[in-house]
Amino acid sequence: MAEAERIVGIDLGTTNSLVAYMEPESAHGPGAAGRPVVIPGEDGANLVPSLVALDGSGEIIVGNAARSHLIETPDRAVYSIKRLMGRGVEDVQDELKLFPFRLAGDMAPGEVLRIKLGERDFTPPEISAFILRQLRRNAERFFGAPVRKAVITVPAYFNDAQRQATKDAGRIAGLEVLRLVNEPTAAALAYGLDKKREGIVAVYDLGGGTFDISILKLQDGIFEVIATNGDTHLGGDDIDNLLITIALDDIRGDMNIDLARNGEAVQAIRKAVIEAKIALSSEQRATIECELPGGRHYRRQITREQFEQLIAPIIQRTAGPCRQALADAGLKPEQVDEVALVGGSTRIPRVRQLVRELFKREPHSELNPDEVVALGAAVQAHILGGGSEATRDMLLLDVTPLSLGIEALGGVVAKIIQRNSTIPASATEHFTTGVEGQTSVAIHVVQGERELAKDCRSLARFDLKGITPMAAGLPRIEVKFLIDANGILHVSAREQRSGKEAQIDVKPTYGLTDDQVESMILDSFDNAEEDFRARQAIEARNEAQTILDALEKGRGTEAWVQLTPAERSRIHRLEQELLVVRNSENHHAIQAKIAELNEATLRLAELMMDSAVSSALKGKSMESAEVGDAMNAPHPFAPAEIQETK
Repeated sequence: MAEAERIVGIDLGTTNSLVAYMEPESAHGPGAAGRPVVIPGEDGANLVPSLVALDGSGEIIVGNAARSHLIETPDRAVYSIKRLMGRGVEDVQDELKLFPFRLAGDMAPGEVLRIKLGERDFTPPEISAFILRQLRRNAERFFGAPVRKAVITVPAYFNDAQRQATKDAGRIAGLEVLRLVNEPTAAALAYGLDKKREGIVAVYDLGGGTFDISILKLQDGIFEVIATNGDTHLGGDDIDNLLITIALDDIRGDMNIDLARNGEAVQAIRKAVIEAKIALSSEQRATIECELPGGRHYRRQITREQFEQLIAPIIQRTAGPCRQALADAGLKPEQVDEVALVGGSTRIPRVRQLVRELFKREPHSELNPDEVVALGAAVQAHILGGGSEATRDMLLLDVTPLSLGIEALGGVVAKIIQRNSTIPASATEHFTTGVEGQTSVAIHVVQGERELAKDCRSLARFDLKGITPMAAGLPRIEVKFLIDANGILHVSAREQRSGKEAQIDVKPTYGLTDDQVESMILDSFDNAEEDFRARQAIEARNEAQTILDALEKGRGTEAWVQLTPAERSRIHRLEQELLVVRNSENHHAIQAKIAELNEATLRLAELMMDSAVSSALKGKSMESAEVGDAMNAPHPFAPAEIQETK
């Protein structure tokens, strides 16, 4: 692979971020498999703190170099921006209580957040892009060549908006984001657990600011996240803050000095307690010591036993989400085959002990827990770039770039698989006919985000033939969409009463470039309001036609004769009023008249059903039953002559 084509894996973390790549096989001798490696930054450190600051000259500073600004000019620095990705003002009120972020003052509900750094405003994707750009620079310096493509990891629980914000950040940073990979999936890849072909994997991720537990099912080389849980305000920072509080209390009590508001002193204490915490992962005792203002010195010894007693309540808070994730997955701890550790805080011996107790087995800890997600992203990037003998059988997981569905009655789109759904993916919807006695239906498969099929991309058309002639509303047609692991879309339709089936396959990628995908998504945003109004009008007209057709049938039954002249007169008047508004663009007016006519024909429907039941008991034709069913037919929905069953 040419150097310019190199694809890197990136862990865009809440606390720290990393970039990694897969070493070539040649680096380990003939026939040896390559291995993923983290690329260090300019300072030689593998971890790039997810810190962004704006210095006095207006220059953006990222990583360790931004730490001093966080203390000295906190209004010009931002951290943990990942928590705000893809979220609106109304979503983050609780988050803002925990972080000293300043929002721009002119934002409307639902608008993208803008964070103030000094006198300038930035969106969360723009701030994340500064971090990604630094990682990209680190990689380009390492390779001595441009880096334009990346795989980026995201939490399993990230929704569409958060995932799209991550992709946007990559694009702003000048990266083509070829894939978003769930962090627990990346961790499992890094440990090589995909080579087992099948089993249950738990990924316990205790980072600096968050805790996540994910249960993955591995089958035929495919990872599926079947349960996820966690705490977005639980991590190693809580342990650090506890030790800092103890140290500040010591200093206040022993030296009569209150340093709580002294940012420089607190930062020095933080550095000391973190060093002690790290030491206690391998030693039985450690010393917290640092210089204080005025030339004074703080020193306190702490044993591992004391440390574990202090942090026990924090560590124990991870147990609840683990048990809940197992319950959600319908599993007992003994059914979990492998447990992988992610996050720097999993180095703490008491944490590993708790994981053993929870899952009844020894967790994997062979890899650096700070780096494991980035290493897994590098493995995925290597597969995406063509891989090697060692990785050619490994399966790529992808997401659908655009929604997939079928054209509905009146030209509206029934979306069956939503965009950004992880594949393999499948979904099933049920429909019925809207025309009397029809023996075939036309299925038109479309792709896109617009409400009307004419504005989406046509993928395929096929017919379901041989349906037994029935009254409109009686056939039950099951339409199933399946995107397999190779990206091929399989569409099948089956009429459940007659058993007739038809299907078609649509090839991967559907011939769209990334620019076309982006354009289609932007078009859906630009035209959302107009499209939605058009769809509402079409659906209201379809519904009006259904009740008018059913009413026409009702006039030919004994039930119609049993109505009083006043009832028949009212129904006729409301029918004429519905006919007047039926073809308008005002869906509110159409639906109002539908509701009035529905209410007026309730007794007619009841009489028709009574007649149908009586006929059935006497062994006569069920034609009346079909008419009664039509009076309550589901809302029209599908291509040409199908309607959706609710």
